[in-house]
Amino acid sequence: MARYTGAVCRQCRREGTKLFLKGDRCYSNKCAMERRAYAPGQHGQGRKKVSEYGTQLRAKQLVRRTYGVLEKQFRLYFKEADRQKGVTGTNLLVMLERRLDNVIYRLGYGQSRAEARQLIRHAHFELNGKKVDIPSIQVRIGDEITVRDKSKKSEKFRLLAENASGKNVPAWLESNPGDMWAKIAAMPTREDIQIPVDEQLIVELYSR
Repeated sequence: MARYTGAVCRQCRREGTKLFLKGDRCYSNKCAMERRAYAPGQHGQGRKKVSEYGTQLRAKQLVRRTYGVLEKQFRLYFKEADRQKGVTGTNLLVMLERRLDNVIYRLGYGQSRAEARQLIRHAHFELNGKKVDIPSIQVRIGDEITVRDKSKKSEKFRLLAENASGKNVPAWLESNPGDMWAKIAAMPTREDIQIPVDEQLIVELYSR
């Protein structure tokens, strides 16, 4: 499976904002955005006039990199969002928010979405009582997510459960960290998605 293997801190610097791709490190003074808050590369500190296309591209890249999806997959999400009723940009963000790896991250069982994806691929979770190892699955209202019994006994998940206990879980999720159980109570709304982006710019980019 194709995936980005470069330095993830470069992505934050390129987008000019923290994407929280490295968990706790992003909240410390070791964060690359705290030390070098300018674009990477030889000309990163130079002044640049950004075109309309450049602004749209940066909006798309910010969302794509936040959720950790590649270009082809992101384009497929956009096509599906465009086919749905409602506002295309909002539909797109909601679909990305409903990814299982994002839900696991939102619940606190991963310091980053990348860690959440790895835990899912290693089959540590069950969805509605069945083992699941596909991070991109779209959750639905009523879906129940649990940590597998074998995984609950590990020191790793004991620490993750402690982390989840202090996590500020979105209103559309129900969570019981003590039992390592969660439920999708509602669909996320645009207000639940705290990403500093104007999604209409992405729609304009793909409408060219």
